[in-house]
Amino acid sequence: MSTKLSAEHLQRAAFVYVRQSTVSQVRYHREGQQQQYDLGERARQLGFTRVVVIDEDLGRSGSGLQERPGFGRLLSSVCQGLAGAVLALEASRLARNNRDWHHLVDLCALTNTLIIDADGLYDPKVLN
Repeated sequence: MSTKLSAEHLQRAAFVYVRQSTVSQVRYHREGQQQQYDLGERARQLGFTRVVVIDEDLGRSGSGLQERPGFGRLLSSVCQGLAGAVLALEASRLARNNRDWHHLVDLCALTNTLIIDADGLYDPKVLN
């Protein structure tokens, strides 16, 4: 277990954000979608007992031209202090534009929420 992951994080829920940008990806690239859903199991392996999967943005672009209610729900959960960690296949998949990405990272830093992807655990309070 990482030293970044604390009992405080584990007392809150792990939020898995599942998103694919197009309806075609949702229909024909199921392995990528399954890998994202499998992050729930990774969260359990890390010690989270509550895992929330947010997948209502499947088939919605992150370009900023389409509303993404799932991303809004994720931000709201982080702001409310409900999230101990946010998991995504790649951290860059969480937000497809810099404004959304930086906003999420800032909120995670303020609420002591980790960001976890396939490469590791990140504490947004630590500049690295």
